Amino acid sequence: MTRLVRLVDDDDDLRAAQVQTLQLAGWQVEDYAQAALALRGIKRDYPGVVLSDVRMPGMDGFQFFEHLHKIDPDLPVILLTGHGDVRMAVAALKAGAYDFLTKPVGRDVLLAALNRASSARQLVLENRDLRQARHDAADDFPELAGGSEVMIHLRAALDRVAEAGGSALLTGPDGAGKLVVARAIHRRGPRRARSFVHLACDAMDDARFEADLLGGETPGPRGTRQTGQLERAQRGVLFLDRVDALSPGMQARLAAILEAGEFWPAGAAAPRAMDVQLLASTATDPLRLAGDGQFDARLFYRLSGTILAVPSLAERREDIPALYRHFLLAACARLDRPAPPMTGAVRARLAGHGWPGNLPELRGLAESQAVGVTPFDATGTADRPGLSDLVATYEAELIRDALRIEGGNATAAMGRLQLPRKTFYDKLARHGIRPTDFRR
Repeated sequence: MTRLVRLVDDDDDLRAAQVQTLQLAGWQVEDYAQAALALRGIKRDYPGVVLSDVRMPGMDGFQFFEHLHKIDPDLPVILLTGHGDVRMAVAALKAGAYDFLTKPVGRDVLLAALNRASSARQLVLENRDLRQARHDAADDFPELAGGSEVMIHLRAALDRVAEAGGSALLTGPDGAGKLVVARAIHRRGPRRARSFVHLACDAMDDARFEADLLGGETPGPRGTRQTGQLERAQRGVLFLDRVDALSPGMQARLAAILEAGEFWPAGAAAPRAMDVQLLASTATDPLRLAGDGQFDARLFYRLSGTILAVPSLAERREDIPALYRHFLLAACARLDRPAPPMTGAVRARLAGHGWPGNLPELRGLAESQAVGVTPFDATGTADRPGLSDLVATYEAELIRDALRIEGGNATAAMGRLQLPRKTFYDKLARHGIRPTDFRR
C-alpha cells in the first residue's frame, strides 16, 4: 500500500518535526508551508492523503479543504486544529473532511488516523480502477485480460483466427474460458453481425441429433418448419462445445455434412449451402484426440485448422488478482454493495491455491466475499490457515513467479528476489520447488 501524505503547516519548526516523525514511520511526505502551493499537482487520482493545519495566513485549512473537496470529494483530508478551532473543524467534518485532530497530537494518534485515511483512499482508488476496467472491458471479455505470456499469445492468436474466419479447435481444461474465447472470435471477426450458435455436444443424443442440427419442414400450405442449429448459424459462427462428447455415429454424420458443404433439412426439397465458421472445443489433448482412434479423423482435421490452447488459471497466475477483483466488483455492483478490501488472507488464498475449477471457482470465491463470507468462514476455526502457513504460501508463490518470469534460471530468479544463494536454495527445498519445472 502506498503511504503518501501531503503535509501543510506554516510553522516551519512544527512541520519539520512532523516530517521527521512521519518519515521514520515509513511515510512518504510532501510538505508545504502554504496551502495555495500544496494545491498544485493535486488531481482526482492523487494516491495519498492530506494533513493540514487550520490556521494559516492567506488560504486557511478550511478553504484549502473546500478546494480539495471540489477536486475529489473522496480525498481524505485530516485537519490539525487548536482548541479554538474545534467549531470550524466540526463544520469541515460535516462538509466531508475525513477527520480532525486537536493539537498537540500524539505520535500514535496521528499515525493511526493517517493509516485509516490511507487505507480508505486505496480502497476508493481501487474501486474506481475496477469500475473503469469493467466499463472499458464491457464488450471486450475481461476474462481474457492479463499480462501473462500465455494470454498475450492467446489474444494475438484469436485475433488472427477471427480475421481469417477459419475453423479452430479450442483446447484446455474445463472452466478455462473456451466459450469466452469462441465468443471473442465471433465478436472480433467479419461475422460479428450474424448469429453465434452454441451447441453443447455433451447434451446431444443420437435420436435427436439430425433434427436438432439440420432441422426439418413439412411440405404443403400448412406445413411447419423447424429451424436447425446449422441454419441458425448461417453466415455466422457455430461453436461445437465439447465436440469429443459426440458419439462415433454423430461424429461420422457431422464429418460427412461438413465435407459436402451443404445440408438437407428433413422434408426439404433441396439442399442448403452451408456458410458457417466452425469452432469447436475439447478438454482432451488434441494429439490424443487425433491418435487414439476414438475420434473421427475426418472430423478432427476438418475442425482443427488452427488449435488454440486456452490456459488454466494455474498457467496464468499473475493474472489471478486482477481477474478476482473484476469478479468481486461485478458481484458487488449486482448486489449494490461496496467492494471489500483485499485482505492478506485473500491474497494468500489467491497466490497459493491450485484453482482446479479455474474461472468458475475464482468467480465463486469473489461472489462469496461480496456477500460477506470470507474465504475461510465456511470452515471451522481449526481448518483456517495460521499466519505462518499464509506467509509460507505467499513466499512459495513469489519464488514460483520469479522462476516463471526468468524461465527457470535460478541465478536470475535469486537476483530478482534479492536473496543470497544459500537462502534461495534452502527455500526451494522447503517448498519443494524445482527450477527445471519452469524452463521453457
